[in-house]
Amino acid sequence: MVHIVADSTCDLSKELVERYGITVVPLNIVLGDEEHADGVDITPDEIFRWADENKTTPKTSAPPVERVIEVYQSLLQPGDEAVVFSISESMSSANAIFHMAATMLDEDNRIYVIDSKNLSTGIGLLVIEAAILAKEGEPAEQIVKKINELVPRVRASFVVDTLVYLHRGGRCSGLSAMLGSTIKLHPRIVVENGVMHSDKKYRGTMQKVLLSYAEDLEEAMRRAKKDRVFITHSGSDAEIVDAVRDYLKSLQLFDEILETRAGGVVSSHCGPGTLGVLFIE
Repeated sequence: MVHIVADSTCDLSKELVERYGITVVPLNIVLGDEEHADGVDITPDEIFRWADENKTTPKTSAPPVERVIEVYQSLLQPGDEAVVFSISESMSSANAIFHMAATMLDEDNRIYVIDSKNLSTGIGLLVIEAAILAKEGEPAEQIVKKINELVPRVRASFVVDTLVYLHRGGRCSGLSAMLGSTIKLHPRIVVENGVMHSDKKYRGTMQKVLLSYAEDLEEAMRRAKKDRVFITHSGSDAEIVDAVRDYLKSLQLFDEILETRAGGVVSSHCGPGTLGVLFIE
C-alpha cells in the first residue's frame, strides 16, 4: 500500500482528506507563548482575533521531527510505502523535517518526500493526483515521477483583501499598506518556482476585483486539466465566493469546482478575505 501524506498547508477540507485517504501532519502556529497545531487546536478566526488584539502576525514553524516519526510509524506496515508532500522548501523547513524523520527511521527507501514548490491547495491539487494514482495501484516511485512532472504546471495565485497582515509579517511596507487601504488596492500574489511575488494590483471592491482576477485567469484555465479547480479563501463573504463560483461554472471547463477554507498557516500571513483560484495547467 502507498500512503499519501501532506503537511497542513495543503488546505484540503476534512471531506477531501477522508475521500482520498490522506494523512495530514500539522505545522505549528505560535501565538505569543502558546504553541498550537494547525487545524487541530486552533482556528483561523481565533488567529485573526489574536493578531488584531496584539497587532502582530503569529509565527509559524515546521512540525517537530518527533511528530513526523510518529506518523510514519503509525502508517508503514511491512511492504508499505509513503509519498509525502511539503510546502515549498523555500517557505518552510517542513521538507527537511520530513526527510530527517525518514532518515532517522532508516526508511529512506520506502518514504518519498516531494517538495511541492507551492502552498495551500497548490499543494492540495498534487496531493489529490497522488492519492488517485495510489488507489489505482501505482508504486510510490512511479507516483513521484508523475507528480514531479505536474509540479511546474500548478497555477496558484491569490488576491489579498487587506495589506495589514502582509505588513505585520514584513512582506509589505507600512506606506504601501496605508496607501493600499486608502485606495482599496488589492495585490495578486502568485507562486512561481516555489516563491511568492506580486505581479498585479487591482482596485475596487473585493467582489469586483475577484471577478476581474478570475477573468484574467480564463486563458490559462482553458488549457487546464479539467478534473478540478479550487476556490480557496481565508473567510471571504459567501456572496463573493458564490460570484466567483458562478463565473467558473459559466466557463464549463471543470468537472468539479471545490471550495476550501485556508488553514491557520496560510491565513496567518495573508489575513482574512484572501481568495485564490488554483488549478493545474
